[in-house]
Amino acid sequence: MDTNNPPPVIELSQVAFTWPGNDSPTLAIPHLQFQQGEHLFVKGPSGCGKSTLLSLLTGINTATEGKVKVLNQSLSDLSGSNRDKFRADHIGYIFQQFNLLPYLSVIENVILPCQFSKKRRSQVSGDLRDQAKTLLDKLHLSESLMNKPVVELSIGQQQRVAAARALIGKPKLIIADEPTSSLDYDNRTAFIELLLDQVNHANSTLIFVSHDPTLEPLFDRSVDLREINQAGGKQ
Repeated sequence: MDTNNPPPVIELSQVAFTWPGNDSPTLAIPHLQFQQGEHLFVKGPSGCGKSTLLSLLTGINTATEGKVKVLNQSLSDLSGSNRDKFRADHIGYIFQQFNLLPYLSVIENVILPCQFSKKRRSQVSGDLRDQAKTLLDKLHLSESLMNKPVVELSIGQQQRVAAARALIGKPKLIIADEPTSSLDYDNRTAFIELLLDQVNHANSTLIFVSHDPTLEPLFDRSVDLREINQAGGKQ
């Protein structure tokens, strides 16, 4: 393989997706690719298909037409259970509403992906809880909070827990879906800078979806989904 031109981390070719019951596709993307280590800012108005795109990149849904390849794997060639395993092994996801488990502590939430994925567990040297604490410390979360129920944390603190959960085990791809929507300007910028630093440390690719144009300059490249989505449908 030509190491000067490695294959893209993500490649979409002639991809279309139509929700059941709809006559026209929500997404129609002729070609789109992202490279290893890139920090991508994905933007576009509500209804342009951002959430649908993320569902295809993570294998939650599969393309109606065309190919979605992630880490050189065509997701439509995998069964549903194998897509779940692929996602657990290779993708860290920061949800808009964080999706933390309220009955678990901070530490227990962070280590959860490594309990579902042997591959991500193998990327952690030493004690899993120690690695979680190191990540949380780098994301500026106090050690005094580590064993507290996650529901006792502020929104900003929960956001950092969600980021640590996505980053543990150094997955090749980090996807963040509007994770800063509930934060003020100063906290948004600080969080993104911390996230980018940790993504760089893991040499992961970051795909960050946001409506906030003030964050765009912090990223390597921007993709305006409405400009490449020939369908222009609803999410």
